[in-house]
Amino acid sequence: MQRRAVAVYAALFLLVAGVAGVLTVTAESPEVAFENPDLELSSGDTFEVDGAEYAVADISEVEEGGGGHGGSAETSIVATIERGVTVEQSESWGNGSTVTVDDREWTVEITGDDPSAFTLVEVLDRQAILESDDAADNETVERDDGEYVAVTEDGETTLVPADEYFPAPEEQSYATGDSFEYDGQSVTVDQVATDQAVIVWEGTQTNSIEVEEESTVTLGETDFVANFPDASTLTMSSDIEGYEAQVSEIDRFEQYNSGLTRVVILALFSVVLLLAAAFVPSRY
Repeated sequence: MQRRAVAVYAALFLLVAGVAGVLTVTAESPEVAFENPDLELSSGDTFEVDGAEYAVADISEVEEGGGGHGGSAETSIVATIERGVTVEQSESWGNGSTVTVDDREWTVEITGDDPSAFTLVEVLDRQAILESDDAADNETVERDDGEYVAVTEDGETTLVPADEYFPAPEEQSYATGDSFEYDGQSVTVDQVATDQAVIVWEGTQTNSIEVEEESTVTLGETDFVANFPDASTLTMSSDIEGYEAQVSEIDRFEQYNSGLTRVVILALFSVVLLLAAAFVPSRY
């Protein structure tokens, strides 16, 4: 009679474990999804938020962790959003330094104790000038009284002072506030000191933002939640409350599923205890 009762209770616990197990296996886990996202983007798309333009530079899968010790690496999807912003850039030219303007080299000259301008003095390519003149030697000659160029005409060689032979270098002067073309853009002289001149211009700087699954991204003055429906699509929603509601639903599901799992374990454990107790020899 005792064993029959144990069998009934064991069957009851097995039934409970079976029902809980079926519910655990068949339950569909909810996932975050945006029915009407503000933005649905692919790699290469451009979009506008709060008057600023952005571009999706890339959407790709990234491996996280390693596969060592028998483990497998997990992958996640990451998007890179870029925005070009205008910033003031500057460059300093030291007094006596050499700079390249209009594909020519110039020496920066600053004079005076309180300068407000600087001069660019052309750096002559003396070697090229000598080599282009068939009548002149390819090297200058040093004498006690200076530097000369040997020029041969009608079989007679004459030493011409270098200052007279070479053309006067071109000079260009710029004061504070003046603008000129440099490196393909218009630059302005911002300030001039005894040791350097500073030029400024407006340039474009690219700022990048990495977007991960369910991360919150602020673009302009708007907050978005990111979601990847697949490995090549990024959706973004400004409905933060709706996203948080979905997260709460997922938490409730996980708690529910975890409770059912514990029921299965306890029910099976109870069956084992009942069966073990049924076969314990009676002392009477």
